[in-house]
Amino acid sequence: MSDYHLPPSLQGYERSIDGWLQRFAVDNPSLEAIDRGESGEPEPRWYVRLRGEEKEHITVWFTLGQRTLRYEVYVLPAPPENAAAVYEMALRRNDKLVGAHFAIGVEDAIFLRGELPLTSLNEAELDRIVGSLYSYVEQSFPALLRLGFASKFT
Repeated sequence: MSDYHLPPSLQGYERSIDGWLQRFAVDNPSLEAIDRGESGEPEPRWYVRLRGEEKEHITVWFTLGQRTLRYEVYVLPAPPENAAAVYEMALRRNDKLVGAHFAIGVEDAIFLRGELPLTSLNEAELDRIVGSLYSYVEQSFPALLRLGFASKFT
């Protein structure tokens, strides 16, 4: 892979994300934590943990790549019941999402994932991403949970 990336440099993008996160933290009542990933990781990572209403905690992970900013939220563990119906529900909800999609990840857990080209990265887009992911989780979590863990609700 080449070292190609458009201005600003990757360090400039890191500084921009750090600055946005500092501003985002000011007077934000739903914010629980903001932090950087481990220093030994090959790509810079951050997380933003928010207090949810339907889901207790919603943590958005950002990973800065050479050309894109990837983001993801852990939504639900692998459903022990009605798994096919849960995955189908998540996939059908993808049709209404903008900038993110439901995906099956590690250990068959459900995630929301997306990515943004670095050329489109700005404070408004970061705000949109966090707000959208928060909204998508809050809207989807109750139905996915009740279907995938049905026996816990009877």
